[in-house]
Amino acid sequence: MERWRNRIAVVTGASSGIGAVLSKQLIQAGVIVVGLARRLERLEQLRLELPAEQRAQLHSRQCDVTDLAAVNAAFDWIEHELGGVDILVNNAGKLAGGQLVTLCLETAQQVLQTNVMGVVYCTQRAFRSLQSRSAAGHVVLINSIVGHQLFNTPPGSVQPLNMYPATKHAITALTELYRQEFRDLHTQIKVTSISPGLVNTDLVPPAFKSLPMLQPEDVAAAIMYALATPTHVQVHELMLKPMGEPF
Repeated sequence: MERWRNRIAVVTGASSGIGAVLSKQLIQAGVIVVGLARRLERLEQLRLELPAEQRAQLHSRQCDVTDLAAVNAAFDWIEHELGGVDILVNNAGKLAGGQLVTLCLETAQQVLQTNVMGVVYCTQRAFRSLQSRSAAGHVVLINSIVGHQLFNTPPGSVQPLNMYPATKHAITALTELYRQEFRDLHTQIKVTSISPGLVNTDLVPPAFKSLPMLQPEDVAAAIMYALATPTHVQVHELMLKPMGEPF
C-alpha cells in the first residue's frame, strides 16, 4: 500500500458497514479518504472514532449517488480541494425486500439507480480525473455472490431479493466492460470486483441473520489486498464466502 500513501481514495456508502471499516483501514495505511454518504452525521461519527492524529485524513461529503448533480458536486469539490481521485471504491448499495412482481416500482428504480447508475456516475468522474493527470488508479466495485448465480430459496418461501441480483449481475458485466475500456484506452487504471456472500451489515434481511456471515472487516481486507497488488497484477474478481454458507 506504500504507493497509495497520501493519495486520494473516494469511498461511497462510507457511513456504515464495509465502507466505514474500509475507510478506517485506508486511513491507517496513510491514504487520504473522501467518504461519501447520504448520512453526514454518521460520517462525522466515523471521524470521531479515528485516532486524533488521523482525523484530518478523512473528508466527509454528503452525497446520494443516485443524484447526478450531487455526485458532480462532490467530485468537483475533490478536484478543487484535493487535486483529483486515485482510488474509487463503489460501495454504496441498496436492497429492499419483496417480490419484483409486486414491488413498488419507485423502490425498484431506487435499487437500480443506487446499485448500477451510482457506479456509472462515480466511475465516469474518477476516470476523468485520472485521465486528466495520466495517473495510475484503481476502481473497485462491490459485487455479490448473487451477481454470479441466483440461489433458490427453501420450499415454502418466496425469493425476497427482487432487483438486487439483477443489479449485481450488471456489476459483473460492468467490471469486464471497464477492464476492456481501460485497456483499449491505454490507461493505467485497474478494476476489481469484490463478491462477498452474506455480510453482517444493515442490508441483510432479517430472515438471513441466522446464517453464517462474513464481517465487514473481512471484505475490507480483501479490498486492501487487491489495492496492494503490484502494478502488473490486476485482481479481476475476488469471491468471499463465510464457512458453512448454504448457497
